[in-house]
Amino acid sequence: MHTNETVRIVEVGPRDGLQNEQHRVDTAIKLELIERLGNAGLTCIEATSFVSPKWVPQMADHAELMLRLKRKSGTRYPVLVPNMEGFDAALACGAKEVSVFAAASETFSQRNTNCSTTESLRRFGPVLDAAMREGVRVRGYVSCVVGCPYEGAIDPLRVSEVAGELFALGCYEVSLGDTIGVGTPDSVARMLEAVSRRVPVAHLAGHYHDTYGMAIANVHASYAFGVRVFDASIAGLGGCPYATGASGNVATEDVVYLMQGLGVSTGVDLDRLVETSDWISGVLGRKPASKVARAVLAKRTSH
Repeated sequence: MHTNETVRIVEVGPRDGLQNEQHRVDTAIKLELIERLGNAGLTCIEATSFVSPKWVPQMADHAELMLRLKRKSGTRYPVLVPNMEGFDAALACGAKEVSVFAAASETFSQRNTNCSTTESLRRFGPVLDAAMREGVRVRGYVSCVVGCPYEGAIDPLRVSEVAGELFALGCYEVSLGDTIGVGTPDSVARMLEAVSRRVPVAHLAGHYHDTYGMAIANVHASYAFGVRVFDASIAGLGGCPYATGASGNVATEDVVYLMQGLGVSTGVDLDRLVETSDWISGVLGRKPASKVARAVLAKRTSH
């Protein structure tokens, strides 16, 4: 079965995936990870985050990483920026695309960024103005789109308001993050229904965590709804430092395998992806969290 459909995968492993690792990951390892992901066919790889090293020590090497990064033609390397200071630093290191983030939960926003959602959106105004002037693309993230560790279930209308604000500010795409991984296909579809009234589906991306094992089901439900961009993390790396017990992002290998089964093109080579997954997991001293990677690797060793 082959459709003419394509899905774009935004690889968030080097940033969202590694940011919570307890032990410092060497810059050379991060650079090799980004290179291997590019060689596997991923064309959008979130490279790092220009946040204060005090909050996210793992990303303290952001400037060095960007300056040493071997950019592959046709591949984008967005970086996360929390404010104008982060944007200026990213720009100085040659960033061509940045991401800004707001939360659909007021409490989460306070704990995560020490300010209200409204205030965080206000801070992004100057960032988007400067980005426009500099020809830098800006992507928006909304956290806690289904549930929040402090507030419980989140009203889909609240998510649509925050996503709508980011889109109105000039974000070319809004990524909807189920930060603590409590979503199910039903709650995700209700959320998408509300958000798509404010932001066209063509400008939405799904970002699902796998805490309850629902991430790949939520990707499938979002695909059925019309979403064609998904954030994913190699080997299922990641979690959220502010959400206890929240496990990693949906694994890139699992998304690619699902899309292959649907006859949808991602442009990604699954074998190379699994090799990369195996390699980075080995470096971090564990097995890939991806079911697909584990199955492929087990099959290889049994032959």
